[in-house]
Amino acid sequence: METFAQSLILPAILLGALGWVVPRLMARIFPEGVKPLFALAFCAAAVMTFTAMAIFLGLYLAHGMTLGQLFRLGLVDGLLHLARLGAASALIWAPVLVLSVAGLPKQWVEETW
Repeated sequence: METFAQSLILPAILLGALGWVVPRLMARIFPEGVKPLFALAFCAAAVMTFTAMAIFLGLYLAHGMTLGQLFRLGLVDGLLHLARLGAASALIWAPVLVLSVAGLPKQWVEETW
């Protein structure tokens, strides 16, 4: 039988850590500046939502649910369910992502805030 920590705490810690890492990695690709910073924040939030959807899909599969059961009402309904879970998980990763993005201008060399 799985423990509480394995089923809830570890995925939450993973999402929180990814909320910090994803914007930092994306900052290597995006140019410096205020507008690119907002674009980076939006793209990082989208990446985190899709990542959370994948994590929830993995958790469903790890707990014995099949893809047929998850998508029994159709592909769109299954994806919407995972999207709602991914959006709800923003309660965990979004504050960390905001703090990570807010710290990026300190590392700028060419632009100023």
